[in-house]
Amino acid sequence: MKSDRTIGIVGGGQLGRMLTQSAVALGFQVVVVNPSANSPASQVGAEEIVGDLYDPEALRQLAKVSDVVTIEIEHLNADALHVISKNKHVYPSAQVVKLIQDKYQQKLFLQKNSIPTADSLEIKSKADAEKALKKYGGKMLLKAKHGAYDGRGNALVSNEKELDDALTLFEDRELYAEAYIPFAKELAIMVARNTKGEVKTYPVTETFHERNICIETHTPANVTKDIAKIAEDLAIKVVSKLKSPGTFGIEMFLTSDDSVLVNEVAPRVHNSGHYTIEACKTSQFEQHIRAITGMKLGSTEMKVPAAVMINILGERDGETLVNSAQDLEQSPNVHIHLYGKSPTKIDRKMGHITATGKTIKEARTKALKARASIEI
Repeated sequence: MKSDRTIGIVGGGQLGRMLTQSAVALGFQVVVVNPSANSPASQVGAEEIVGDLYDPEALRQLAKVSDVVTIEIEHLNADALHVISKNKHVYPSAQVVKLIQDKYQQKLFLQKNSIPTADSLEIKSKADAEKALKKYGGKMLLKAKHGAYDGRGNALVSNEKELDDALTLFEDRELYAEAYIPFAKELAIMVARNTKGEVKTYPVTETFHERNICIETHTPANVTKDIAKIAEDLAIKVVSKLKSPGTFGIEMFLTSDDSVLVNEVAPRVHNSGHYTIEACKTSQFEQHIRAITGMKLGSTEMKVPAAVMINILGERDGETLVNSAQDLEQSPNVHIHLYGKSPTKIDRKMGHITATGKTIKEARTKALKARASIEI
């Protein structure tokens, strides 16, 4: 392994795969650490170190052959990243990763910096949970501080039985309670900051979820210019307070009174930004590589009027078998990305489709047709 212009990525999944593709196109070499061999990233040119993302030795091996280290997932050993950062550039910073790993501390960070977000309370006992439920008007979310994703680790609570069930389910985890926000829309925005402090935002995206998993995104979001500006300003403020290079996904709620609240921050490229590969002049993946290597940030302008992204989720458990995808590649303005994962698992993100068009309706019609024709 060479270390000349080499980017090390902690994680070799689908985000690592798309980061690798962009890095290689810009002339960088890529090495990833991944728990299993033949990772999606290794299939498109990354060299691979097989190791657990919490194993300090595996991360040290990665740092040894890399000029700059980045991440594609936040579920990793942030303390090991901190040690690495004493001798190598690590972006986003280990401190930012550790902050965002703890979702309660993330909420406190937002509140401390006057960034609107849902109110939250730390839960250390059933009595704390009961007080929180009362404070939040009989409806709240009970959440695990660490390790939650795609709704796993979250429970909506609106009565005593649901509270007991949630506390039993999460009995071995550190918890916090969050006020339930009856949002009108879920929004997201990608924002990048490079090593020189240059910041650029992407268009605001509307996201749609089922079973707490993002299934679809529409860009640009169907919101007013004023709301889009509020979302952009909030995203810039979040990144300016984090003070770390990288590309960040900022998830938001739009309420019925047109308030915009920050829900969560992802310290990395994000599912809601996949549309940027085909729809923007610079994809979120290229932008991240630019941000962490000191390059000037690229244009975030959309090249098309509208884009719809649909996630391809596994519908069964078993061997990965793909049908129809090759024929669909011939469809105009429909772009299919398969991640090379195996096996297929129910609700596992196996790929995504982005369709572009003159309107969201036109793009969505094409994306849905493509999705209905794929079996994986």
